[in-house]
Parts: sequence; structure tokens; C-alpha cells
Amino acid sequence: MASIITQSIDVTKITKSKLRDGKYLDITTNVEDATNKFGQNVSTYESQTKEEREAKTKRTYIANGKVVWTDSTIVVAEKQDKPKEAPAKQEEPANDLPF
Repeated sequence: MASIITQSIDVTKITKSKLRDGKYLDITTNVEDATNKFGQNVSTYESQTKEEREAKTKRTYIANGKVVWTDSTIVVAEKQDKPKEAPAKQEEPANDLPF
């Protein structure tokens, strides 16, 4: 584990139309190197589409918090290919021998 972050989410700020299937919200979280006047260095906002980013649409911030533990290592997550399933094991013919 590289870090533990605590946040407080203001659910009243969630844009209901951005919920996928009525229950999933895509979010983006920033971890800053410096803390603000409240001792926080983490902020979370609703993810934006490419069009929203290009139009410089104002972000809807829904949470803030702070890193409470870290081993000073945060790595970029890379998508891993799904492991190939092992071929089905063929059953051996029944053997009535006692050994």
C-alpha cells in the first residue's frame, strides 16, 4: 500500500444527471504536494468529459481531505490484461486399482 487518504464527501453537490445506471459517479481526485489553510491536500470533483474540459467548464468539487499515511511511493496504475484461463483439465479415466 502506498497511501491512505481520508475525505469528506458532500453528497448534496453530486450532479444527479452524471450518475451512470443511477448509482455510479465518475470522479477525479487530486493529491497536491502542499496543504491548504485547513491542512488538506486532497480534492475530488466530478469527472469531466473531453468537451467539458475543452470548454473550461467549472468543476463540481464534491470532497476534500488529506493524506494521512504514505510510504512516499505512489505509482501510476496501468491496466492489466485479463489473465488467460488455463485450459480445462481433462479428467483421467476412472481407475479401480487400490494404489
